[in-house]
Amino acid sequence: MNEVYLSIGTNIGEREKNLQQAVQALMEHSAVRVKHVSSIYETAAVGYTEQADFLNIAVAIETKLIAREMLDICQSIENELGRVREIRWGPRIIDLDILLYNQENIDTESLIIPHPRMHERAFVLVPLQEIAPSNGIVHEKATHTLQAFNIEQEGVKLWKKVDSIEEFMGN
Repeated sequence: MNEVYLSIGTNIGEREKNLQQAVQALMEHSAVRVKHVSSIYETAAVGYTEQADFLNIAVAIETKLIAREMLDICQSIENELGRVREIRWGPRIIDLDILLYNQENIDTESLIIPHPRMHERAFVLVPLQEIAPSNGIVHEKATHTLQAFNIEQEGVKLWKKVDSIEEFMGN
């Protein structure tokens, strides 16, 4: 089985529901097993800042799929939930990014893993470190980077504490 970490974010509409629908779509896929979901963090927009704040989570999954197939699933979920790409780093109903795929380094035209900007983004590292504190890559990237960040200045705030997938899904 492959160990995969995703970042999921949203800043349009019913943000928590959007996150839940994305996780539900992952759970419904026969080749994906959702293992952990982080707490929900509210974060200020990065890049294009004239937009609403985001809700962000990290998700740990297991899958037999290769990385490219996992990317296809993520993009399919984005499309199903109504993702429209108009402005780079602009508002979005949902965004699923593959952060890590095992301990692999992948660099293709359509996919770079580890995610090339994850070490620059507290809104990715904070939830990721919550669900993967003993992962070597996460520890290496998060420890150094998060020490340099003032998390509150970076706009990352705990929005809702989550202790289980069931709690996240509202069950």
